[in-house]
Amino acid sequence: MILMRKKFTWQLLFIGIILTVLVTTLSLYNLRNTNLKSSIQNAQVIANVVKSGLTSHMINGNMDQVDTFINSVASMKNIEELWLIRSDLVKAQFGKENLRNPKDEIDLEVLKTGQIKYQLNESFTKTTMRVTVPYNSILENGIDCNKCHKVNYGDTLGAVSLKLDISDIKQVGLEITYLIPLMILLSILLILFLARRVNEHYVAVLEKLARSIKLAISGRFKEIVYEANKSNEIVTLIDDYNLLMSTFRDTSVDIERRLQGFIGQEANSSQINPLEKSKDIIKNLSNLYQFKKEIELDNTKIEIYNRLSEVFQNQFKIKHFTLIEIDNIKSKLTVVKSVGNSFYCKDNISDEPEFCRCARTKNDVISVDFHHSCPYFEKENKFHYCLNVEISKNIYLIINFVCETKNELEELKDKISFVKSYINEAAPSIEVKILMNALQESAFQDGLTGLYNRKFLEEHSKKLVPQIKRENLNIGVLLLDMDHFKAVNDEYGHDIGDKVLKELARILNETVRESDLIIRYGGEEFMVLLVGVNSDSDALNVANKIRENVRENEIDVYAGNKLKKTVSIGLSMFPQDSKTLDGVIKNADIALYEAKNSGRDKVVRFHESQVSSIDLF
Repeated sequence: MILMRKKFTWQLLFIGIILTVLVTTLSLYNLRNTNLKSSIQNAQVIANVVKSGLTSHMINGNMDQVDTFINSVASMKNIEELWLIRSDLVKAQFGKENLRNPKDEIDLEVLKTGQIKYQLNESFTKTTMRVTVPYNSILENGIDCNKCHKVNYGDTLGAVSLKLDISDIKQVGLEITYLIPLMILLSILLILFLARRVNEHYVAVLEKLARSIKLAISGRFKEIVYEANKSNEIVTLIDDYNLLMSTFRDTSVDIERRLQGFIGQEANSSQINPLEKSKDIIKNLSNLYQFKKEIELDNTKIEIYNRLSEVFQNQFKIKHFTLIEIDNIKSKLTVVKSVGNSFYCKDNISDEPEFCRCARTKNDVISVDFHHSCPYFEKENKFHYCLNVEISKNIYLIINFVCETKNELEELKDKISFVKSYINEAAPSIEVKILMNALQESAFQDGLTGLYNRKFLEEHSKKLVPQIKRENLNIGVLLLDMDHFKAVNDEYGHDIGDKVLKELARILNETVRESDLIIRYGGEEFMVLLVGVNSDSDALNVANKIRENVRENEIDVYAGNKLKKTVSIGLSMFPQDSKTLDGVIKNADIALYEAKNSGRDKVVRFHESQVSSIDLF
């Protein structure tokens, strides 16, 4: 209460001081303007008296008494100095050029312009006004100046200059100015005294309300305890406020408990504001709903992984993590996304992913004090948090988070339930994409050799050809046919024939690059697309290498018997030989036909002359 009173008192005093300063400033400004106007008016009155006296002396012909008249006027109170000046027009008419000359620049300016000029000189103890009033040729009060002076109407005949002491006028104004702020301050002090007595109880209640509101902001909704002797208005106010606080407390705690249960968190027993906690939960649920809608529209699992990665970075501010797929059946580990510096256990589990503790236990694995929770995480000054999510029956998604400090790890633990919510929402969509990929691969894959089939070539070429054209690359098309394959089936049976085709597929996989495409085109006929090959000579080298590897390969048939086979290969280049991929494939088929007709176990490069030599019927 004392603090609030002091604050109120100082605020009122501050307002009073500001008001006093403003009023004083305005008063001083008005005083100065009033003094200026009053002094100028006095100077004009004195100048008019001097001009009237001069006119009378001139009319009466006693100009020799002018100085006496001027001195008598100059002896008036507050006049420090008074003098007359003549213009050049009057001097030219009456002579005496050295009489009543201008004393300073102000006199010269007035004679030149015919306008009154003044100058205020202020010091700490004294204030004077220097004024020069022009005497112009006019017709006024029946007196025509042009009867005596040979000038035009409006010309300046001379001027009256004065120095006036206006310190007395200024002093009176200042006394009034000082009195005004004093009265304002006394009034404010009186108001402050009365306000403190009248509003003492209200100030005390406001202070209690302020303390209670501050507690409510931090999540502690406390009622106000009040004395029985308070007024009815104050009692009603406090009762209503207490009811509001109790309602807030019960409602916010219930909302927080229900929301935490909804997302799988334990009830919060900390001093965190339940409303703030609930707001964070609702915000995350809203973001989670948007995330779910977006991943349903993604085409591939890579898009989902990328979206999940962006959430980790942008929403949860996680800097280092790796998304890893582990296939238990194939014992295969695949890093699908890596951000920052993480996955320090890669060298230990890449070849044997079943060693991963998180995948094996199907539980979270977290850095702990004094010993290693995971024997394969070898970074001493880092901390890890690994999650395991079952994507399908035999595929697990391991998320490896790495923290640089223990505080960062604790922050991750606090928000891990929200992180898991996103992962759990993404898991079904990832599983669907994996199943769709498997289904698509089965549709595009040859069942015997595991190579791509002809249907894959038809679909993939729609994307491949435009890409090759954009990047200005080449494709070398090799069409291969096993020589005398029918004889193998006839002599050894279809099982051995299938084995021969599998061996050919293996040799092709081992000979060409991963970026090249191998397709079982039909029966014993295979196709290799050498994507981005530099020239036809490079393509010929690859073709000959395939031919030699096939010829040297020995195939076990039965009882220790070995079988060797050869292939014939036709080569055509895209886009040199044709502007369409279908045209190049036909050209490669023509070259293959030429290779078979000329003795087999050969590589033949397509030439235009080969077209006319083929008997199509």
